[in-house]
Amino acid sequence: MAAKKLLFLVGDYVEDYEVMVPFQALAAVGYEVHAVCPDKKAGDSVRTAIHDFEGDQTYSEKRGHNFALNATFDEIDPADYTGLVIPGGRAPEYIRLNPRVLEIARHFIETNKPVAAICHGPQILVAAGVVKGRKLTAYPAVGPDINAAGGEYVAIPVDQAYVDGNLVSAPAWPAHPEWIAKFLEVMGAKIAL
Repeated sequence: MAAKKLLFLVGDYVEDYEVMVPFQALAAVGYEVHAVCPDKKAGDSVRTAIHDFEGDQTYSEKRGHNFALNATFDEIDPADYTGLVIPGGRAPEYIRLNPRVLEIARHFIETNKPVAAICHGPQILVAAGVVKGRKLTAYPAVGPDINAAGGEYVAIPVDQAYVDGNLVSAPAWPAHPEWIAKFLEVMGAKIAL
């Protein structure tokens, strides 16, 4: 049987940890993981940004790595994928302007497939019109957008995650252990130690 496939929606200045850590962790436990970006193809890269919490009023931002895409945005069919991951950073604020990004997000929510969104990733779900009646978390600055779109922003510590049906959300990368574990649970994965 082929590995279950997961799709990552990314763009330039996606948050470094929020794309690299889950991409590698989910691949390590056996998922086939594809990362795509509008207007880019397999073999292209996106630049990442490192967001850190250093005591300022908001996160600081530093240049991260280049993250290689391994699938072509224009060629993917969301029906081929088991789940969707939407990392944060600055990418969600502008890739949500692409109508196909919103169609892809709607596909996963409407077909009740697992979706993991972190930090600013829920901006895509808000723009896709799929948060109404849902409870989710995000980076706190995205909370007003969730509420205005008819969802309910859940304020939780930065190292925790929240599950509402098929949707697993978290405020930022310090939540990776819980966010990834809850996403695996929602997907029905069993990891034996």
